[in-house]
Amino acid sequence: MAGAPVRSATSQSGKMKKDESFLGKLGGTLVRKKKSKEVSDLHEEGKNAINTPMLPSGTEIHPEDTMLEENAERNMLDPTSRENPKFKDLQRVLIDWINNELEEDRIIVKGLEEDCYDGQVLQKLFEKLSGRKLNVAEVTQSEIGQKQKLQTVLEAVNELLRPHGWSIEWSVDSIHAKNLVAIVYLLVALAMHYLAPIRLPEHVSVQVVVVKKREGILQTSHVTKELTSTTEMMMGRFERDAFDTLLDHAPDKLNVVKKSLVTFVNKHLNKLNLEVTELESQVRNLMWWTCRRGGSLVDS
Repeated sequence: MAGAPVRSATSQSGKMKKDESFLGKLGGTLVRKKKSKEVSDLHEEGKNAINTPMLPSGTEIHPEDTMLEENAERNMLDPTSRENPKFKDLQRVLIDWINNELEEDRIIVKGLEEDCYDGQVLQKLFEKLSGRKLNVAEVTQSEIGQKQKLQTVLEAVNELLRPHGWSIEWSVDSIHAKNLVAIVYLLVALAMHYLAPIRLPEHVSVQVVVVKKREGILQTSHVTKELTSTTEMMMGRFERDAFDTLLDHAPDKLNVVKKSLVTFVNKHLNKLNLEVTELESQVRNLMWWTCRRGGSLVDS
């Protein structure tokens, strides 16, 4: 009588390896699922940390906002301010102004965030207003290329505006990140500096939510940003004169003008045995002395 067939050691060994392979794959899948869940939970925890009672409901949360480095911060426009009629009106006025200025370039701006972040529109607008040609690539698709263009444009803008007392409320990163408040700040500054033939809405301000990371904890606060004041203050502050034109178009000639003024002043001071070598401080003291004397240098 034939006995039961005996399985070979090779067959049993193959089955064991197959079982081990299956269990290994199953274990790997479970580990990956666990890690994926941990990442998801961590992301959700970050969102919940930001979404505190101080943060208005409806504020748009981006993944990068939940992964800030220590002491880093991000700004977000309060949803209520985004819907503010005066803020919307300001955007409309700026869009119409840009489209009018760039009509010959066949550029049509529909939204400030989507159309200004890559630097193309800002480049064309600055070149049109200033009469300067910037050394930048005409079309840039990559993020690096766009930021390089923005860097060149903003350096030129800042060089123009900073001597006139402007506080720089924009940067390459904020513009490229489509920060609407930074973009509006920049456009308002250009419109005011070049006395654009538009009427900016008065007293436009917005609320900005500032998210900061301190000692591993995300903190939020509100900051009010004033974008426009009164028409008189906006236009009066930047009433332009010959020195503004000189600073804009030939700053290298400023020292020549200063030397000419020193020569003119000293021509009249020689009668009093006085001499000026430095305009900023000495002329101020001289004016005080003249007022005390009750006379005029030219009439002396």
